[in-house]
Amino acid sequence: MNPEPSRSRGRPGWGFGAKTLLATTLFGASAAAALVLVRAFGPPQPAGSAPVATKPSAVPTPSVSASASAAPAVPLDPDWTAEDDALDANLEDQRAALFRKLRKFRGLSAEQVAAMRAIVEPERWFGQGNPKPTAHPMTRAECRAIRARAVPRVLEDRVRCGARHMVPIYDSTRGETGRDAKVCIDQYEFPNIPCEYPTTWVRAQVAQQLCAVEGKRLCDAHEWEGACAGAVLPAEIEYAWGLRLGEEMEPRRIALQYDHNQRRQIRWAYGQEKDHTKCATGSRKNRGCVTPSWEECGTNTYPAGAFPDCVSPFGAYDLHGNAAEHMNLPMAEREQARYGSPLGQTEMKGSWFIFATYEAHLDDCRWRAPDWHGGRVLSPSSHMNYHLGFRCCKDLVPVLPPNADAGVPGAAASAARVDGGLRAPPPSTAPARAPAAIPVAPEPPAAIPAEPAAATSVAPELPAVGGPAAAAGPASEASIVSEVAPTE
Repeated sequence: MNPEPSRSRGRPGWGFGAKTLLATTLFGASAAAALVLVRAFGPPQPAGSAPVATKPSAVPTPSVSASASAAPAVPLDPDWTAEDDALDANLEDQRAALFRKLRKFRGLSAEQVAAMRAIVEPERWFGQGNPKPTAHPMTRAECRAIRARAVPRVLEDRVRCGARHMVPIYDSTRGETGRDAKVCIDQYEFPNIPCEYPTTWVRAQVAQQLCAVEGKRLCDAHEWEGACAGAVLPAEIEYAWGLRLGEEMEPRRIALQYDHNQRRQIRWAYGQEKDHTKCATGSRKNRGCVTPSWEECGTNTYPAGAFPDCVSPFGAYDLHGNAAEHMNLPMAEREQARYGSPLGQTEMKGSWFIFATYEAHLDDCRWRAPDWHGGRVLSPSSHMNYHLGFRCCKDLVPVLPPNADAGVPGAAASAARVDGGLRAPPPSTAPARAPAAIPVAPEPPAAIPAEPAAATSVAPELPAVGGPAAAAGPASEASIVSEVAPTE
């Protein structure tokens, strides 16, 4: 016989029903406790994941617009295929793939793509770089894997901006929110597709035309700067339009640039301290790329948005590193891009893909370059090279041009006080700026780095700050913008 299980004397046996009741009670208590912990601390994170830390900023953190918080869930993007990831062997195939992706991932219409084709077809080198010398340091698939592990800080606002991969920008220092935004900006460099390589070898005129196909335009310099720094300051404060009126364009522009740089707040899209490693700056130039040329200089960029920390408070990526960007520099109020034509002077902003090893110039958000490669935005001979691209802005409200009969619009507001040729900011209208402890390095016009005139329209890139070419005089405007193409 099997012995009966032993029991402690004086205690009744544990029947099946009692055990079931006890287990149910304990499980219920554990579940309730777990629910309390989840509500208090959030759901558990996947293994290996870590929260993205952010540094405190002197600029108020832009709030999420009401339309973004109330927007329906954004549909999932189409899957990437082997065809989408392929590197094309020639420029023609590269362009064809680019236009196909604009339809697939951005939802552009057949008519819009046809209009873009017509603009680009006459262009000799527009694309994502010469396929032969170009060596991208990261694949598109690697970029997508990085982004899948990252926590996005700001999502696109398709409802407010009316387009994919755009975010509203505004003046957060004056209490504005996304509801007050009058402008949106592309989150990524054109073609504005996450994990796609940016386009280069594009003239400012062509960039403006491509933006217009989508109902967009090139950004004004102060809009790009504000999108980077987290606050779009009023145009009448950001441009000294009343300074040195009647002078030649080149010295006047240098004076306005110097005035702005003396007063600017110094910060980067990602925070108060420069750190090139946060952005797409670790690539290299080709060994034979001494003077920019199609044959020798590869567009060795990263996929757009591959560095999740290289993002502004508004949610714009790659404002440092990857490709520098065209924009409009209005030399009078009426030349702001939101008014249409006439546009102002060409301005190039942002660093590019080699800055971790070669810092060719300053690259904080609000720094403005001198008259490098100067000329009108809509000039057929506007500058282009292997590391220069663009992104677009979009107006959200109807814009009326200023009264052209009022002399020089904005001059009275921007020339409040003039002392030795340099304007001090109007004390009654200037917005809150960064703390006084933030250093602003003086940059007198005489010490502005310049480059020798090149024999081609594709001028050499800028010398390093303080480099041997720093004392050279500026090249003539004619030699900078002449469109004698490099030998193919």
